[in-house]
Amino acid sequence: MVTWTMHQNATLARSGEAPSADLTTAPYQSPEQRRAAGKALREAVPRRSHAGWTAPADRADPIELLIASNHGRLPHLVPIRHGRMLPSAFAFFRGAAAIMAADLARTPSSGIRVQACGDCHLLNFGGFATPERRLIFDINDFDETLPAPFEWDVKRLAASFAVAGRQLGLDRDGCAGAAAAVVGAYREQMAQFARMRQLEIWYHRGDADQFVAEMQDKRHQKFLRTRIEKARRRGAYDHDFPRLAENSGSIPRIKDNPPLIFHSERQRSREFQEAMSTALELYRRSLPDHCRALFERFQLCDVALKVVGVGSVGTTCAVALFMAAENDPLFLQFKEARASVLEPYAGPSAYPNHGQRVAAGQRLMQSAGDMLLGWTHGDMRGRDFYVRQLRDMKIAPLVHEMKPLVFRNYGVRCGQVLAQAHARSGGAPEISGYLGTKDTFDTAVAQFALDYADQTERDYKLFVKAVREGHLQAASEQAGASA
Repeated sequence: MVTWTMHQNATLARSGEAPSADLTTAPYQSPEQRRAAGKALREAVPRRSHAGWTAPADRADPIELLIASNHGRLPHLVPIRHGRMLPSAFAFFRGAAAIMAADLARTPSSGIRVQACGDCHLLNFGGFATPERRLIFDINDFDETLPAPFEWDVKRLAASFAVAGRQLGLDRDGCAGAAAAVVGAYREQMAQFARMRQLEIWYHRGDADQFVAEMQDKRHQKFLRTRIEKARRRGAYDHDFPRLAENSGSIPRIKDNPPLIFHSERQRSREFQEAMSTALELYRRSLPDHCRALFERFQLCDVALKVVGVGSVGTTCAVALFMAAENDPLFLQFKEARASVLEPYAGPSAYPNHGQRVAAGQRLMQSAGDMLLGWTHGDMRGRDFYVRQLRDMKIAPLVHEMKPLVFRNYGVRCGQVLAQAHARSGGAPEISGYLGTKDTFDTAVAQFALDYADQTERDYKLFVKAVREGHLQAASEQAGASA
């Protein structure tokens, strides 16, 4: 069977060739045949082989990997990145995607590849609006996306629940149960997608209201409904504009809030203005025609640098304010796209621009995306960027407020959403055939998650020691303001 992956199509597009397949020599296979092919993979890589984690003797030094991942970041922001990783083992886990990618590459793999998230942890899911103004729950971070083994996303997601569960006070059995629930939900949802037609998979949406309706904790259910209603009433002009911008003169400006949002002296230079103009034109060209027509109705008013996330701190990120009229704003985020942390182990991206890699991966994995998602190239240092709306009815999970039952429910939903994201790559029957109907894989990955939580705590202690001894610089948000 010939299965045209996004990676293959991108390679052909770059070379100018058109994708093609010899239908006489490569007929499609039935879902039953594909499930059987996936099941056969168990002989070479048994599902139980995914259990546990023991660091190999030649494991790379995690602190050295962290230092290497800082290369190319804005030097004065790197201490803030370390400062955001310092509060807990889970905060460290969030910023240590490069460390875990190196470890995952040493674990068993069935050989089934999907479009992977690359940084799949429980805080990289959330609610946001579709172009039709429906609120859905989906993955919302794709900085590291790349074709890779499906197990890597599943294991990182399960491990994130084990690490965060400890922070919430769950015992070992509670953390194992949460991790197993994530993987079990992934397996069961993948089985459903394996029986669906391809278009049905792509039409499927993870409705946020349905997620809330299935919540077993009634108090948390009421809390979520209140948050959703507030998000639906929130508009860019009424909510985002007063928080981020101000009318100071004839042209609105973004408010400075150093070190998190600030204007650079370089922005006054002619070189910066020319680079920004070129970047906007490249972004405009990356949009579909109908979205380009919408974007062209807005005029750029201001740009400011912005510090975001944990793993992304130190990369170049900017927020741009556009106006179509006096009370008609648009905020776009320009976020630097670097090589995925998976590339050393899964292979290089097929796209020449990492912003395009992120945008293409997001479109493939998300059930509904941002219609203004695009990419560009170039600031004064020639970096790649992807571009998206800064906020659009976004709701972030408040994991620190979750009770054990809610935490488990949330894990189930994350597992289901990840299954859909992977199924959109086209390999649902093979994955489902490999996973089967029993909880063998669930139990194995739950054990891996517990062991990797132990590894994370060991790495975190090394990180804290490196900061205390001055080998790494860490700063709070306030201290970073003077950097």
